[in-house]
Formats: sequence, C-alpha cells, structure tokens
Amino acid sequence: PPPHPTTNQLLKFYFPCLALWISGPLLSLVDTSFVGLSATGKGGSATQLAALGPATTFIDGSLYLFAFLNVATTNLYASALAARRNGDNDGEGVVRTAARTSLYCGIGLMGLLLAVARPLIALYIEIQITGPEAASTPNLLDQAHTYVKIRALSMPTSLLGGVLQAALLGAKDSVTPLVAILYSTIINVAGDYLLVSRYQMGLQGAAIATLIAQWCGTLAMIGPARRELLSPGNSLGLLPKFMAGRRRPEGDIPARTFLKFAAPVLTLILGKISAFGFMTNAAAGLPGQPATLAAHQIALSLFFFASPFLEVISQLAQSFLPSYMARLERYGLFLGSLLAASVASIVTYAPGIVTKDPGVQMAVRPLAATLAAGAFLTAPVAVSEGTLIARKELSYLASVYFVSTALLPPVLRRIRSVGGPVRQVWICFALFQLFRSGCFLGRIWVTRNDSEEKVGR
Repeated sequence: PPPHPTTNQLLKFYFPCLALWISGPLLSLVDTSFVGLSATGKGGSATQLAALGPATTFIDGSLYLFAFLNVATTNLYASALAARRNGDNDGEGVVRTAARTSLYCGIGLMGLLLAVARPLIALYIEIQITGPEAASTPNLLDQAHTYVKIRALSMPTSLLGGVLQAALLGAKDSVTPLVAILYSTIINVAGDYLLVSRYQMGLQGAAIATLIAQWCGTLAMIGPARRELLSPGNSLGLLPKFMAGRRRPEGDIPARTFLKFAAPVLTLILGKISAFGFMTNAAAGLPGQPATLAAHQIALSLFFFASPFLEVISQLAQSFLPSYMARLERYGLFLGSLLAASVASIVTYAPGIVTKDPGVQMAVRPLAATLAAGAFLTAPVAVSEGTLIARKELSYLASVYFVSTALLPPVLRRIRSVGGPVRQVWICFALFQLFRSGCFLGRIWVTRNDSEEKVGR
C-alpha cells in the first residue's frame, strides 16, 4: 500500500483548494458585513440586507452551477501531464480549451442574468407583502435586481479565474491562486469601505466593489498562467478561430470533453443549491420583514463562508482514498466543531460584527444553535461524499440528493404558510444535513462490510 500522507502533505493540498472554494463566499460575506454595518438610505440596512439574501444566492448559485469546469480542468490537466510523452506538453490543449469554454459559458450566463434576472428574483422571493409591512420593504426587488445586474458583469472573468486556479493547482502552483484571492479580497474591502461606508451607495456600491475585485483577481492570474502552463509565445486561445487566425496552436481538446462532466456533477450541485434556494424562498414569506430575511441572509452568509473549509475535505477524501477516511473524518469533525462554535458565537454574542440594526440582531440570535448544527454536520457529509465520489457511486449520491431535495420544499412551504419562525427553516436544514450524512455513512459502512465478507470467504 502507498505510504500514509503526512500532515504537511494534507495541508499543502488543503489550503490552495480552500482558496479556490472560498473566494466567492468570502466576497459575498464582505458585502454582507459592510451593508449591514454601514448602509443607510432608502429602507435602511435591514431592507438592504434582506435584498442581499436572494441576490447573493442567485450570484453564488449561478457560479456554483459551473463548478464542473474546475473539476474537469483539474482532472484532464493532471491526466494530460501524467500521459505526456516525448516532451510534448499535452496539458496546454487542456488549459486553452478550459479557458475558452469557461469564458464562453460566462458570457452566456452574464447575458441570461441581465435578460431575465428581475422576473426570476421576483418569482424566487414571491414578494407578496401587504398591510403594515409593505411600507418597510418598498425597494426589496429593485435593490436585489440592481445588485445582480452589476455582479452579472463579472461572470466571464469569474469562471475564467476558476479554471485558471484549477490548472495552476494541477501544475502544483499553490502561490498564485492564493495571491489572486488576497488581491481580490483587499480590493473588495477597500471598495466596500469607500463606496458603502464613505459614499453611502448601499447595495450598488457593494456590487461595484465586488465586480472590480473579481476582475482584478482574474487579471492577476492570467500572466502567471501563461508563463507556467503554456509554451513561450502561446496564448490562452480566448479568441474565436476567425479572430485568432493562425495564432492558436494545434492540440486543443474538444469542448464536449469538458461538458461531459456536467451531468453527474450538476446533479450533485443542483441538489445542494436548491436547498438554499428553497430556504430563502421560505424566509422571504415569513412575518417580521425585512428583519426576518435579513437575519436569514446573515446566517446564510456565515454558513457559506464556513462550508468551504469543510467542502475541501471532500477533495482530500477523493485524493487520499481508500485508506484514510477515518483520519479525515476525525479532522473534519474537529474542524466542523470549531467552525460551528465560531458561527454560533458570532450570531449569539457578536451580531454587531455584521449588522448594527437592533431588530436584525434580535432576529438572528435564535438561529445560533441550528446554524451551528448545520455547519457541524457538513463535516461528515463532506468526507463521506468525497469517498463515494472517489468510488464513482454517483448514482447513489444523485438518488440521495433527489429524495432529500424532494422532501424539503413541502416542509418549508408549510413553515411559510403558518408564519414561521425563521428558526424552523434552519432546523429543516440541519435535518437535511443529518439525513445526507446518515445515508452516505451508512452506504460506506454497508459496502465496507460486504467487501470484508468477500475477503473472508
């Protein structure tokens, strides 16, 4: 058997992957903090936080749908390097095709969001607020739509940046992705401070700051990617053939090679993001707006920030299987405990970090325990899910996601119809996580016992 990986090897794998996963949620969390602490004007920060909930779910969910491009880039690039013969860099074709496919997908996604974002957001949150609460949320849809329109302009560079990060990690360059994330975070914080805190531009300012940060983060990677992943003089092949002329080198792989990864990965991704969509839909229809939806947005942003720390363990499970699941499970549970305690402490003892609104602070405190439970249960889900992916048991994973996703909406609709409270929405999510972890761990335990019985015979 291969030697056990050292802690240093696991950490060298963990942190670059974490940078890849955490960039989007980190930028959204920065926006949430600055809007909650600084935004004033029409509707105040509570309404703007409430509008930020569906807006960031739309943007982060749209990007997450195309995570298969990153998976395909890492897989195909590593395979190309492993099969390299006679000094030919077969990985260059993978990089060019990945960059071009991601850019074109980003352009298409940008056009779709610009064209239909408003009716989709209106359908998504189903704004039907009447009576005394109508006056407190007059601009909810308008502000959410403004944020999505501005952030939509970053879709091409965001998807391109994702595949460049994946290729650089495949080339064992962990520094460049980390530096790019650092650049974008610093720019986003500075932009939010100027546009949201100083110039009181609210959601519009937060969206502009994040847009510029994502542009700069991708630009910071293009130069190093060309130097490290391509031969001197070669380009990333972003231009169409009729514009590139003879400048595009031969050897590019077909785009359909990337797109064939879409079906199995999208099944898992849709199962994950649909849960958050249903939760936000339910929270938007509960009494106490806009504080209720604002509190849900704070909890959601904290979970999205914490979950990548655990989702990366899924990548570790895939890379260091089959011998090390128990060890990764211990790491995951330890890290999950720390993250659960952290997010619960922020919500309970320091909600002023993300909002100054007393009503929102009061609404978010009851979510501490259920938010912590959902974050903690992400650890066994991540490790067991990564194990099943490595075993190529995608059909079983898809069936669990299908069943759990089918069961969740009726329960959330019931909570919405009876009027909450929003804590019940997060109780449903904790049970959703518990169901998935039980199914995944049970599958691993059963198949392991079956294997042991066969060996014993």
